[in-house]
Amino acid sequence: MTPAQGLPLWVRILLLIGVMMMFIVALELMGDGIKGLGKSSFDLEGILAKATGSALLGLITGILATSLVQSSSTTTSIVVSLVATGVLSVESAIPVIMGANIGTTVTNTIVSMGHITQPEEFRRAMAGATVHDFFNWLAVLILLPLELLFGIISKPATALANSIPGVEGGGLGDTPFDMFAKWIGGSLLGENPWLIAGLGLLLLFIALRYLVVLLKSMVLGRSEGALDKYIFGKPLLAMGFGLVLTFLVQSSSVTTSLVVPLIGAGVLTVRQVFPYMLGSNVGTTATALLAALVAISGGEPAAVAGLTIALCHMMFNVFGIAIVYPISFIREIPIRMAEFIGDLAFKNRFYAIAYLLGLFYALPLVLEFVLGAIR
Repeated sequence: MTPAQGLPLWVRILLLIGVMMMFIVALELMGDGIKGLGKSSFDLEGILAKATGSALLGLITGILATSLVQSSSTTTSIVVSLVATGVLSVESAIPVIMGANIGTTVTNTIVSMGHITQPEEFRRAMAGATVHDFFNWLAVLILLPLELLFGIISKPATALANSIPGVEGGGLGDTPFDMFAKWIGGSLLGENPWLIAGLGLLLLFIALRYLVVLLKSMVLGRSEGALDKYIFGKPLLAMGFGLVLTFLVQSSSVTTSLVVPLIGAGVLTVRQVFPYMLGSNVGTTATALLAALVAISGGEPAAVAGLTIALCHMMFNVFGIAIVYPISFIREIPIRMAEFIGDLAFKNRFYAIAYLLGLFYALPLVLEFVLGAIR
């Protein structure tokens, strides 16, 4: 019996909520710190502005930029401003948006590294983290050629954006976790990006450790049945839950990373969380859509361009789900690929590290340099 199992269930639930809150704040701190480092070491807007003229270069640029800042929202917001000022066309921006969808999943893989000392947990966590990657890659492989040939995303998004005369509403603003992380970074750490990122990483691993301990104690107590019955037992319910939760938290990195420890602890399986992650892909586009609609009602000059890109982002995710998920043999591809990576990580942890550094950083950097030189 673990020490956590000796505690009353209500105490374990409260501790679990507290640790999850620490986990979310840690992710926010890590993201804020990395964004701060990025501002001092590279020009993100300049990198994105170079994405014109080649769909492949745009895709790679989106992956690299988002992997560096760990926020597809940051990448998307800059792309919107570049489209609005004429630096990027809508057609050129779409591959960047697709790349941002892939790059934002790097956070899941970093979170899975918290299980690296426990081989079996690491195998499950790595598979759970990478199923999101492989879905996004598969969606890009299907939809990017269709977009280049037929404008399957840009044409309906442009038509829909131009048909909306005005919408009244309001933005969501920062979540309490955002505000708390900003307070820690500003008031306690003097906005030092190295300290902010370091504290975020430290808290992340502490939170992961105790998440696994608490979740295991609740699994042994048969409390996991509630998750299976009420949330993850039915794919459409799990998908809807992922969508709503991501809209409320305003970050797919946070909501998808939250389930990685659940998979590592054996509470959930890759197949159970797959539809949840797909829902989070759609949920993360809702904030940008709302903001764009508010901008239209306020008469902002960049409103239509912003709404068009926001709609493109949403349609990419919705079309990807519609194509991949209903067809069983296509749906199995990202699941099987993720399980394969998990098995490799179980055999040798170096494969997992090589996957993380190679796919999200080294390969995009090399391709960025080569494609940029050719162009």
